[in-house]
Amino acid sequence: MRSCKLLLSLVAISANFLCSRPVSAHQQDPPEQPKPAARAYPTLLDTTDEQRSAADQEPALTPDLTPLTGLQTPTLGSQVLRHSYWVPGFQYSSMFQSQNLSSSASGWTANHYLVGTLSLLDAWSQAELSLNYSGGGFISNDKTFGNGNYQQLGVTQDFNLGRLQLRFLDQFSYLPESQFGFGGATNLGTPGAGGALVPSLPGLGTNVTPNQSIFSSAGPRYSNAFAPQITYALSSRGSVTVAGSYGILRFSDTGNFGSDNLLGSFGYNYTLTPRDSIGVAYRFSTFHFQANPQAIGDHTASFAYSHKITGRLALQLYGGPEFTQLRVPVNGKSTFLSGQGAASLTYAFERGGLSLNYNHGVSGGAGILLGSSTDYLTLAGNRQISRKWNAQGSSGYAFNRSIANGTPLNPQQSFSSWFITAGLTRLLTPDANFVVGYTARFQSSSAAACTLPGCAANFTQHQISLGFQWSARPMIIR
Repeated sequence: MRSCKLLLSLVAISANFLCSRPVSAHQQDPPEQPKPAARAYPTLLDTTDEQRSAADQEPALTPDLTPLTGLQTPTLGSQVLRHSYWVPGFQYSSMFQSQNLSSSASGWTANHYLVGTLSLLDAWSQAELSLNYSGGGFISNDKTFGNGNYQQLGVTQDFNLGRLQLRFLDQFSYLPESQFGFGGATNLGTPGAGGALVPSLPGLGTNVTPNQSIFSSAGPRYSNAFAPQITYALSSRGSVTVAGSYGILRFSDTGNFGSDNLLGSFGYNYTLTPRDSIGVAYRFSTFHFQANPQAIGDHTASFAYSHKITGRLALQLYGGPEFTQLRVPVNGKSTFLSGQGAASLTYAFERGGLSLNYNHGVSGGAGILLGSSTDYLTLAGNRQISRKWNAQGSSGYAFNRSIANGTPLNPQQSFSSWFITAGLTRLLTPDANFVVGYTARFQSSSAAACTLPGCAANFTQHQISLGFQWSARPMIIR
């Protein structure tokens, strides 16, 4: 029922954009320049000589204006587009794994996903809406794993009002297992139709979205993070950013801790050069857990730096002290002083690119721990190796050490989780591709922490993924 309501809402939104144009009764827009004739945009990898020549040219990009002390990770910029558009599509993927993480079945099992996709970008004089959605279901030959739903959604709504920028962001997912390394080499791990013209995700930092980096948190779960953000320009170089977020993590099966995370942030940004910025920020976060009296309050102060070259490089660094309070003392201690920090790097080179994200700080415990000190690292890259073949790979490592179940100096529980993925994508037509990949996922723990059938603290999983994805050419709204 939840999935049906979400799908109906998205259809209604799409119909509204197709049939109407946003207007303002209090503002008169400047005369609109004549628009060129509507055209179909090229796909990410083109096959004809004419398309290939156009694809090899550097696309026109607008600089990334994400505030340094905001809640998002930086990007390389966005393409300059003459039209608003939407892109429908679908995806079929199969996952063959040596062990389902939330099942007691032995031997290899298979899960088959059939998913519809939608990406939309609608821009008008002082606002812009970006949306990526994927939704469908899966069937499994493992009866204990069962059949179920799959949903992912990312939405960003921007309002640019002179000195004031107002932004609303939301990231939602309903998945049968942990999002950490989910989807293998296929596009199941991210919502939307895929391709060069698909709007970027909201890109909320890993310290904003609920932590899911412990594989032992078994069974279906839904996660959502909603974040409003306001940036006001004090001068041509300085600005302030005020932001907040509310995140939830809920599990369908018993045996895991659902959590709520509330965050407030205030920061000052200063532009040193067109490419370099610095900033200072203060954040306060709270973590609450279902059916448990424990709660965590976390204060951080950070110094931040960013270096951006549009279309080539986006680097962001920040760090500083962290002060953590526990509602229920552990071993007679209720306060801890430590350090926190993060790094984000995106680099583009000819026919490929790399991205790296790292975060260290207090998180919600991923459904297993009542809060954790978390180190989170992901690395991803891709390389076009021929006109029709593209290679991609990714890896991730997370170390979660309990806070409320012990002390940082004498931890009672810790989990090390990591994955590595490699894949090849074959372009079938300008609008369709086929992908094959391999993923290995590992976990080790200092103690067993799950009572569900088949939920082991230490395990190794091998996975082979096959997928087919098709998306229509972008359809012009106006």
